[in-house]
Amino acid sequence: MRNLIRQSVNKMKGYVPGEQPVGTRIVKLNTNENPYPPSSVVLRAFSKMDINRISRYPDPLSTKLSERIAELHGCDRSCVFVGNGLDEILALCTRAFVENDGSIGYFEPSYSLYPVLADIREVDRKPVKLNKNFEWRMPADYRSSLFFLTNPNAPSGILYDKKTVREFCTEFPGVVFIDEAYVDFAREDCADIALELDNVLIGRSLSKSYSLAGVRIGYAVGSAKLIESLFKIKDSYNIDVISQELALAALSDVYHMKGNVARIRATRQNLVNALKELEFTVYPSEANFVWTKPSGIDAEKLFRELKEQRIFIRHFPGRPTNDFVRISIGTDHEIKVLLTAIRRIIGKVGS
Repeated sequence: MRNLIRQSVNKMKGYVPGEQPVGTRIVKLNTNENPYPPSSVVLRAFSKMDINRISRYPDPLSTKLSERIAELHGCDRSCVFVGNGLDEILALCTRAFVENDGSIGYFEPSYSLYPVLADIREVDRKPVKLNKNFEWRMPADYRSSLFFLTNPNAPSGILYDKKTVREFCTEFPGVVFIDEAYVDFAREDCADIALELDNVLIGRSLSKSYSLAGVRIGYAVGSAKLIESLFKIKDSYNIDVISQELALAALSDVYHMKGNVARIRATRQNLVNALKELEFTVYPSEANFVWTKPSGIDAEKLFRELKEQRIFIRHFPGRPTNDFVRISIGTDHEIKVLLTAIRRIIGKVGS
């Protein structure tokens, strides 16, 4: 069988998503989902859907949804592209903006899909290593065809200074895709930069703040020329009827989203305070998760001990992430269960 598969695919390692445990009595804090349900407007839209529409192809341009997104960002619909999750848009960018002899840049560590996308395209990876505090310093004379600038970054949750982002985008010779999957939990965003500069796109996800991870909707906003190129190479009908309807409903109730975001931010701060009391090193998060270095126990051991208790967080083996864990923000009750378990584990290890 190996001769039937591209050599590059045989050699590459695929993306490894977070574990999706099944069963009851699980505390799931490993894949940055929203612990709260979507707006009741979404539920009503789902219950009222005409089942006969499923026998017809969906709108290939996601017109109504794109118009709503354009309205939210104060731009023309030609500046909006809707994707089957933000991941589809990232993949399309690697096909639209990178020649076969080009390269793809990203922070290291950052979203682990980026190097996989570069390998799929068989182009050079050009990671920019973050310092020991996961801060960003761009190397002199750096060049790549496409740069994925994740802000807030994952897995650290750090939000990079908007002025620095703007300066980088202005000087960068290629396309910059500012991945803002978590930006609704942050104090500021870079949408205005994308609408101002012709080499920049921002990407948003409805999976986190809008509680629609199971629907798979993401979108890009920015230069109409860049957006047009994504339309040229997308799948014919990339967004199904149900997803378009539910996403449109969710975006009609921004108030509900902001309410959930406020709850998650408050819980995030409570978690940060509690972890600091345990003498964990906690990085400043502007996302719906916390990046922390445990104290009194090895990070991987903590991850495994919690998993045995059906409490799931995320651990990324290898350097420079091996000493850290990422904890998604759940409900107040879920965080309480987590902290009780951590205190028990640390006590057992120290005894």
